Amino acid sequence: MKKKAVFFDIDGTLWDEKSWIPDSTREAIRKLKENGLLAFICTGRTKGFVRDENLLSLGFDGIIAGCGTYIEYNGKQLYYHRLENKVVANALQVMKDCKMIVILEGRKHLYLDAEQFAGNAYAEKLARELGDDLLRISGNENRWEVSKFSAAAIDESYFKAKELLADDFDCLIHGMHAIEFVPKGFSKASGIQKACELLDIDREDTYAFGDSVNDLDMLSYVAHGIAMGNGTDEAKQTAEHVTSPLKEDGIYHGLEHYGLI
Repeated sequence: MKKKAVFFDIDGTLWDEKSWIPDSTREAIRKLKENGLLAFICTGRTKGFVRDENLLSLGFDGIIAGCGTYIEYNGKQLYYHRLENKVVANALQVMKDCKMIVILEGRKHLYLDAEQFAGNAYAEKLARELGDDLLRISGNENRWEVSKFSAAAIDESYFKAKELLADDFDCLIHGMHAIEFVPKGFSKASGIQKACELLDIDREDTYAFGDSVNDLDMLSYVAHGIAMGNGTDEAKQTAEHVTSPLKEDGIYHGLEHYGLI
């Protein structure tokens, strides 16, 4: 029997800005699995920041994390791309020169220097949720285990950083306060492609839900891309179908539209 798989972004898709998941989404994923389809998280977050039990309790078959740099199926790691420390060190020097503050993201740990993030709500959230798995960048040079990183700028110097790092990284700009640097050649789409190769899933049997800039390649790559009603205009224009917003049972209606539940 041919396998069908559905890939879900997290933020703005599975849950809102307060990590609230609609009951209809829980019901939809339960029905999806009962019908024999595979359900995957597909996120820009690295595996080190995919740990919320409220999210994982939805019962996903696998996780594609870090914009395609990590693939897990049935709790087992199938693939991981780790950045060489010299590449990370060079990127950090560029960030310093461009006056940008950085969060390094890896399979288990995330890294930041807390004094650079004083009063930053996102950094405080990381500290609460990761505990001892949130490490300093400085002083842990021999422990870095990183697959991508994010940064914030105080001005438009991030354009210079993007240019200087263009050989090694693709840059996804969410605004000056959220810029992702992803290893060249990696994306949510590349992660889906690799997962499908490893698990013998035909591209024609793939579906994806997303809402923002780092979902565009995923929505384009799968056979059926579905944008959330609360998503960006770009996401909606890229997708094959636009469902209702997250808070209006968007996941449920999207799966229902394709007859998957």
